[in-house]
Amino acid sequence: MLTPEGERVEHPDYDIDLTPEEIRGLYRDLVLVRRIDLEAVALQRQGELGIWASLLGQEAAQIGSGRALTEADMAFPTYREHGVAWCRGVDPVNLLGLFRGVNHGGWDPAEHNFHLYTIVIGSQNLHAVGYAMGIQRDSAEAATIVYFGDGATSQGDVNESFIWASVFNAPVVFFCQNNQWAISEPLEKQSRIPLYRRASGFGFPGVRVDGNDVFACLAVTRKALADARSGQGPMFIEAFTYRMGAHTTSDDPTRYRVAAELEAWKLKDPIERVRSYMFKNQIADQEFFDAIDAEADELGRDVRKRCLALPDPEPLAIFDHVYAEPHRLMDEERAQFAAYLEGFEG
Repeated sequence: MLTPEGERVEHPDYDIDLTPEEIRGLYRDLVLVRRIDLEAVALQRQGELGIWASLLGQEAAQIGSGRALTEADMAFPTYREHGVAWCRGVDPVNLLGLFRGVNHGGWDPAEHNFHLYTIVIGSQNLHAVGYAMGIQRDSAEAATIVYFGDGATSQGDVNESFIWASVFNAPVVFFCQNNQWAISEPLEKQSRIPLYRRASGFGFPGVRVDGNDVFACLAVTRKALADARSGQGPMFIEAFTYRMGAHTTSDDPTRYRVAAELEAWKLKDPIERVRSYMFKNQIADQEFFDAIDAEADELGRDVRKRCLALPDPEPLAIFDHVYAEPHRLMDEERAQFAAYLEGFEG
């Protein structure tokens, strides 16, 4: 719906009517989320975070789909959905606390309708389908959306979630951010066919969308969620995008991909195409863009300051909130760790 040059394109199956204010809001989201991400990478390089999974290049897929959600919908992320977290009102410093190792997640999933980050690849798909089946049995006007990468489509949990969703006609949207690299494994080692076509084998529709086009991601996800809420069952969305940075800050992408590929995708930048569209259509002036850049810089400073001020928890607090009820093995491990720590006293 929006070319890399910032030209608006009509689509026969999907349409979206955005006001100038809404377009300015999407642009603001994209810029601020990228600034948070860049600050987090810098904090990790300076030893303030243990690791970070960058979303650089994937902002449109996350903001577009995130802004398609209603308050009643529930989102299940991996560990890279910082843009969706922003859309759901999660404080970015809570995200940093997880990667700094000072909290177990830092937000209440029920408060934001945004589940905690999932590190185990693909397990959140089963959680999302189970939640969607609960929505179905409650006759609630809501749906779930679950995020995963192209590499996760090779996981058994993901394929099992497709089966359950299809058989029970669950109100769930499978949102695959195909950034083309499962760490160092390219897409051709994951699938012989485009990923969205897998959905037909499980009995529900799939569609590929330009993952760098925030308008298209918003329009397609909004319709998929509406269909799910109305009882039409699951849908698979493949947001075709590109991971501009490393898989995580412990990864070196120069070892497995060529620079020319990266340079080609820089021309498809999701932020620049919206900026170009706004300029061409006089939706915003230079003063607006300068104000957003200034807000982004202030946000970066605020995130850094509050991240560095996060208190270190008591070492034994790692055992808190692991189980809702007393757990014998956990009690034994807590006692063993306490004895280990006492060996350093004095």
